Amino acid sequence: MLDQVRQFIEEHQLFNLTTDPVLVAVSGGLDSIVLLDVLHRLGVQVAVAHCHFGLRGEEADADEQFVRKLAKQYDAPYFAEFFQTKAFAEQEHISTQMAARLLRYRWFEAVREREQLAVIATAHHQRDAAETMLLNLTHGTGLAGLHGIQAKNGYVVRPLLPCPKDDLYDYVVENRLIWREDASNDSPVYQRNRLRQQVLPVLREINPNLDNTLAITAERVGGAEEIVRRYVADTAAEARRDESEATYLSIATLQKTAATALVLHELLRPFGFSYLVVKDIVAAFHAPAGRQFDSPTHRLVKDRDQLVITPRELAGFGTFQLAAGQEELRADGLRLTAELLEIDPSTFDIPKGKGSTALDADKLKFPLTLRRWKEGDTFMPLGLKGKKKLSDFLIDQKIPLNLKDNVRVLTSADGKICWVVGLRPDDRFKVTEETQRVLVLRRG
Repeated sequence: MLDQVRQFIEEHQLFNLTTDPVLVAVSGGLDSIVLLDVLHRLGVQVAVAHCHFGLRGEEADADEQFVRKLAKQYDAPYFAEFFQTKAFAEQEHISTQMAARLLRYRWFEAVREREQLAVIATAHHQRDAAETMLLNLTHGTGLAGLHGIQAKNGYVVRPLLPCPKDDLYDYVVENRLIWREDASNDSPVYQRNRLRQQVLPVLREINPNLDNTLAITAERVGGAEEIVRRYVADTAAEARRDESEATYLSIATLQKTAATALVLHELLRPFGFSYLVVKDIVAAFHAPAGRQFDSPTHRLVKDRDQLVITPRELAGFGTFQLAAGQEELRADGLRLTAELLEIDPSTFDIPKGKGSTALDADKLKFPLTLRRWKEGDTFMPLGLKGKKKLSDFLIDQKIPLNLKDNVRVLTSADGKICWVVGLRPDDRFKVTEETQRVLVLRRG
């Protein structure tokens, strides 16, 4: 086993065996005892981390004392933490198992960083990876869930991943190692235990080499996932455009892809859209503009030839004022800078670009007010004669529905709109040959 683990560590570049100090997660069970002993025999500089979740009373207390003594035997630094797991689970409205997972990995990382250790080693092995694959498949998953447990994920490494469970048993017998059994490993309350006790034995009757078969499958899926990742990255480079207010995806480019729903789901994963919602989005490609789709954090609107994604909280915007002489205004994520200049109109260069404008300061009445636009707003767009409804102007500008909710206007104290922020100033406040002072506004 030593040679197998050494080779796995080196092939996957988990850490440097001779120089990197490793924090080993040790529960006291068979798997973690093997991991600690193997790394110690390979000459790795190890430190021991033990979690007490406060769930098993005296049995958990005995586990902690056992691991503490074990660390002393290996002459390894020892770190232990006592968690209030049930209270945390209730506070976060999650299961006890999920709470324990979050608590331990957060703590492991805090210890690793504080003690300047290279990586965190956990004792997941080949059978764990097989169980994880089947659980993920049962709950529904993409390619990421079908490659099981990764050998390295950030600072977390799994040196025993290639090892069958039977080899771990053989190892403790050959080396006369002592471990402690966790009774909760047999509890049918947990899904993994039911899978382990009731489902996997049947599957192993069909295929006695099941764990190894699933490990090979996971390797192949991992390769396929890398191909998909590169394909999605190439598609994103062509289809995606990120602006300060939204992310845009070209529908025409998406329609040219193979497995469009799969590719789009990968592109929309950071925005929280489920695969079922993504299928509905693809089905709406030929629908009229305006269809909306929501994730817990974002809103997507099918516009004419593109998908427009914005944070859902963008619609919440208050009313803010910019006083005379004030140089900066921060308002719900928007930053405006204001600069008052005395100018010679014959030489003054009006700022270019949608993010800035110059207004005749002597035509403004302070304080200026920054607010969301509303139905009924009218203004005189620069370059056009006469008033226009702002709602009609936004249609002419082809502003997507979810971005209309986030359009802001800057008004003079007399109520006149002087700038539709980022789109168009009002003709009544433009710089002319008579202008002597300008207020230059820039959106940050």
